[in-house]
Amino acid sequence: MLGSVLLIMGLGGGEIALIMFAVVLLFGAKKIPELAKGLGQGIREFKDASSEVKSEINKSIEKDV
Repeated sequence: MLGSVLLIMGLGGGEIALIMFAVVLLFGAKKIPELAKGLGQGIREFKDASSEVKSEINKSIEKDV
């Protein structure tokens, strides 16, 4: 999935390597796992919240029918 997103954005291997190098320079190698963990938790919370909203919408639709 990540590959398809990067392909849509038009990023090649060189651009990705440059971005990764900049991230390592800005945050340091020790901070990257912490940042990735925080990003993963944020995505998980977003998915949980969106599934709750979807279930509430489905419940309201079922009540109306």
